Amino acid sequence: MADKHSRGAPRPSRKGSPRAAPRPTPAAGDTAPREGERIAKLLARAGIASRREVERMIGEGRIALDGKVLETPATILPNLKGVTVDGNPVARAEAARLFCFHKPAGLLTAERDPRGRPTIYNALRNALPPGTPRVMPIGRLDFNTEGLLLLTNDGELKRAMELPSSGIPRTYRARAHGDISQPQLEDLIDGITIEGIHYGPIDAHLERRTGRNQWIEMTLTEGKNREVRRVLEHLGLEVSRLLRLAYGPFALGDLPRGAAAEIKQVEVERFRKQLARESKA
Repeated sequence: MADKHSRGAPRPSRKGSPRAAPRPTPAAGDTAPREGERIAKLLARAGIASRREVERMIGEGRIALDGKVLETPATILPNLKGVTVDGNPVARAEAARLFCFHKPAGLLTAERDPRGRPTIYNALRNALPPGTPRVMPIGRLDFNTEGLLLLTNDGELKRAMELPSSGIPRTYRARAHGDISQPQLEDLIDGITIEGIHYGPIDAHLERRTGRNQWIEMTLTEGKNREVRRVLEHLGLEVSRLLRLAYGPFALGDLPRGAAAEIKQVEVERFRKQLARESKA
């Protein structure tokens, strides 16, 4: 998806219990580094889950190597040969792919819901092209929040884009009932503390008024839980609609509600390199 903003549309079972594998003990005098990477990182890159989620799965005994349950996410492997998750072999990792999804309101950003509410995966079955690998959401949108939700098959990319230290801007548009002035919104650039929770700088602009409703555009970099709603409610506004327009350089544009589109590979690689450079700066 392009990074232009459109003024006419929103912008941007566990099988058995195999015996536990003993932790490897290096031979006496063996100080040579082992080649490979931590299994949690390999599985995250393969799109199994985020690194933190993989570590939790290992703790639950769901991941095995050559039939033996792994005990530690610090296990070093050159590749995923012989690794199973819930008894199923892990497919070879694909290149990182990134998708834009126009999430409608009324969908949970989760694979399943104990309460039976519909999730994004119900909609993604029809929105994503056939043959798409398993994808994971980058960040979350609340049940009633709509707009841009990025999806990837790469757990490492997901993690990098979610880290607050990455400082990736997210832009939202809110429709709120009540009175507010531009100077009040400009004060948010210094951040705000609400009930002991500090929210970092927010770049907020009053776009237009329609009666008692205000349309407000807000850009922030932290993405704390329900941040936009809580900040506006603290200012005396009642949010009736909230859309995410952009996440980093990727914008919603004119993508129809409920539709998904893949971001070009060259754009994904360019963005990954940018993240890597900034993380080393």
